[in-house]
Amino acid sequence: MDYKNLFDKFEKDSVFIKTTMPPGVDSSRKAALNRKGNILFNSGDIEGARRIFLTTGYSDGLSRVGDYYKSQNRLVEALQMYWLAPARIKYEPLILQLAGIVQSLIHEKGDLADE
Repeated sequence: MDYKNLFDKFEKDSVFIKTTMPPGVDSSRKAALNRKGNILFNSGDIEGARRIFLTTGYSDGLSRVGDYYKSQNRLVEALQMYWLAPARIKYEPLILQLAGIVQSLIHEKGDLADE
């Protein structure tokens, strides 16, 4: 399939098109980028590392960024990283935790409406 010309008809519409195709990064470049991402992560530049890991699709790196977000109580962002990793063993409990939070908010809102 000719992906370069696939969306030409939308060019004038200025639309955003989300694709699930990972960018084409050759293996040696991917390894170098992952090393750079690990260096950034270890030095505390989590966002820089996240951008690299998203580009390369490095699941271990995405999972570690998710762990960092979770430790900062940024649960939705952690879920996103775990989902992209994909780290099912980490995202399933987090989904349950977030569902419990939403459920308690709904009950709390219902209790306030009864007053």
